[in-house]
Amino acid sequence: MQVLFEREKHTSVDPSKTLMTNARELGDIDETFAKALLEGVLQKEAEVFDAVQEHAPQWPIERMDPISRAVLLIGAYELLYGNDAPQAVVMNEAIEMAKEYGTEESGKFVNGVLNAIAHRKG
Repeated sequence: MQVLFEREKHTSVDPSKTLMTNARELGDIDETFAKALLEGVLQKEAEVFDAVQEHAPQWPIERMDPISRAVLLIGAYELLYGNDAPQAVVMNEAIEMAKEYGTEESGKFVNGVLNAIAHRKG
């Protein structure tokens, strides 16, 4: 999430290098998983944003707070393309990140959008 947030603020950022820098600073993270997730998110970014926009039509991507955008990008990617965690786990993790780092309403917003995406997927 932090890499996606930083990339939004500084478009010249190299996501892979930023991830490794953040991993060193944070310690104790699964770098292999984080790198695969980041690469997948970046690869499918347009499709994932389309899915988010479809399920939050009254909230254009540009109007969403940056943390919610980053969390939704990750959560929606995992729901649509990931196979390593149950939908409920993906959604709970995303909601908790949104609550911790986002605005007062971020958790509810992320929950609503990801729930709609999860139900669409079937």
